[in-house]
Amino acid sequence: MELMPGALTLEQLQRLHAGDVQVVLAPSAFAAIDAGAEVVARAAAGDAAVYGVNTGFGKLASTRIASAELDTLQRNLIRSHSVGVGEPLAPAVVRLMIALKAASLARGFSGVRFEVIDALLAVYNAGLIPYIPSQGSVGASGDLAPLSHLTLALMGEGEFLVDGERLPAMGVMQAAGIAPLQLAAKEGLALINGTQTSTALALHAFFTFEPVLESALIIGALTVDAARGSDGPFDPRIHQLRGQPGQIDVAAYYRHLLAGSAIRQSHLDDDDRVQDPYSLRCQPQVVGACLDQLRHAALVLLREANAVTDNPLVFADAGELVSGGNFHAEPVALAADAMAVAIAEVGAIAERRIAMLIDAGVSRLPPFLTSNAGLNSGFMIAHVTAAALASENKSLAHPASVDSLPTSANQEDHVSMATFAARRLHPMIANVAHILGIEWLAAAQGIEFLRPLRSSVVLEEAHALLRTRCAAMMTDHYLAPDIERASGMVADGTLATLVRARPGLPALWYAA
Repeated sequence: MELMPGALTLEQLQRLHAGDVQVVLAPSAFAAIDAGAEVVARAAAGDAAVYGVNTGFGKLASTRIASAELDTLQRNLIRSHSVGVGEPLAPAVVRLMIALKAASLARGFSGVRFEVIDALLAVYNAGLIPYIPSQGSVGASGDLAPLSHLTLALMGEGEFLVDGERLPAMGVMQAAGIAPLQLAAKEGLALINGTQTSTALALHAFFTFEPVLESALIIGALTVDAARGSDGPFDPRIHQLRGQPGQIDVAAYYRHLLAGSAIRQSHLDDDDRVQDPYSLRCQPQVVGACLDQLRHAALVLLREANAVTDNPLVFADAGELVSGGNFHAEPVALAADAMAVAIAEVGAIAERRIAMLIDAGVSRLPPFLTSNAGLNSGFMIAHVTAAALASENKSLAHPASVDSLPTSANQEDHVSMATFAARRLHPMIANVAHILGIEWLAAAQGIEFLRPLRSSVVLEEAHALLRTRCAAMMTDHYLAPDIERASGMVADGTLATLVRARPGLPALWYAA
């Protein structure tokens, strides 16, 4: 894949995240890289104080560094800033970090030599995963600690993860035929200033949540049929009157998924219920609003993935280095917080649908979805698990961006907390996948009580897919393994493949 700095698409980012590509830099980027590096070289050879080139960092910016020590300054910066703690970042996140950093530097406004970008791409293409602890960034002044661990590995002084084991970087790089990176003036700072860790974490969450949200639509529709709900609330006229695009698209999904259901047809004339509970009736309004938030977050993250976010920036046409604050990750933090609320809401309404299914007074199905309630508890406590996970997500959805702890002796006096804002999304997604796995089991169990009636073609496919891994629960059995298997098919996209590329469905993900 050709890496065109400033022009990456979400589809390309998804491929870089998956790691199924070899990357080459677009030749058109070389001139800008060389021009920016030349400006830094002149600054390093000059007498004027230039932040990041011949001064200290942060509160030490007024300290001049001798020209003979400029390379040492950059190496010391990386060593002193490699202070992360916690579990290592997932390989997919690290792959995105490497690619995003290479793309940002290759725009030519960071003043690094081509050798720096080449080292990043060589590590990416070799499939090497630097060991990067996940905690230690406040999302301003750049993601300093995690990007320092990445750079330390490029220097041959850090570590790589190989088959889950931490190994010294030098030996891993030698085995791959990659020479350790020798930093020149400003290059260490350019590598660790920037939002590539928080952006990669947020994109990782976005890509991970795609199949989960698609599964939520299928499972939500299955629940509508299991509860013999109405498809009237999905009438396109309702949603056109409001004009919210996510709502319009989600309603179209439900109409498509429920089309041709014999279960629905069987109670059109004899159902005395006037309106369904909100958890059925308002799915387009709730999940559609979540979809709109996710789409907006994707646009913010795409801009950030293509951005130059280090400091100072090099404007080669004017021969200037200008200090600013593009390293402040507030856009990522706010996008991640919006994603957190959307993710939590998808799980929250799914939990309400489970509660509705097990309540015989609402669903008109056997109590707790078991034919001999009392002797059997059915889905009673499976719902408790769903409630516990939904409640946990409510706490995790608290916005991270509203917090700020000043750092660097108050030089960096407002920070974004974007890295945590993005990092906390992944456990939230896992919780939602489990809630949906439970709902899938419950909805499928509800369908069992409506036989011989059949649902729509696609929903019967969803029911059959579940039954390949999880048997119907006509009497109590060990349910935790079923939850894990169902949740796994939600999380890995197995269920979502039932609706992808089906004719007549709107595009969910890459819409404006």
